[in-house]
Amino acid sequence: MNEKAMTAVLEYLNESSGEIKGSAVVSGDGLTMASILPSDIDEDKVGAMAAAMASLGERVSEELEQGTPEQVLVRSSEGYLLLVKAGEEAVLATLAGKNAKLGLIFLDVKRAAKELEKII
Repeated sequence: MNEKAMTAVLEYLNESSGEIKGSAVVSGDGLTMASILPSDIDEDKVGAMAAAMASLGERVSEELEQGTPEQVLVRSSEGYLLLVKAGEEAVLATLAGKNAKLGLIFLDVKRAAKELEKII
């Protein structure tokens, strides 16, 4: 695992849009591997919750016979949380503001997840 390389990918992702508030790479067991998050957000909590949500998304998709989930999206009053697999062993969690252009965010996050998969 190359934390510097993962952090560089996150920096590029976060700078790709003014609406991305932060991002983190999380292992399947909820450990944060790299992150660039606002200072008021606990990266350990993000890691644990992102892993739990990704796991739940997989179970729901399997149970409903919908195949492998590509992303999990939570829309809230103040923004979005987007989870995308970054290989078999990690999840990329991205926080975006409520005015985010989701199409562009989805493209940027997908590219970043592919880069992270190569690193991990």
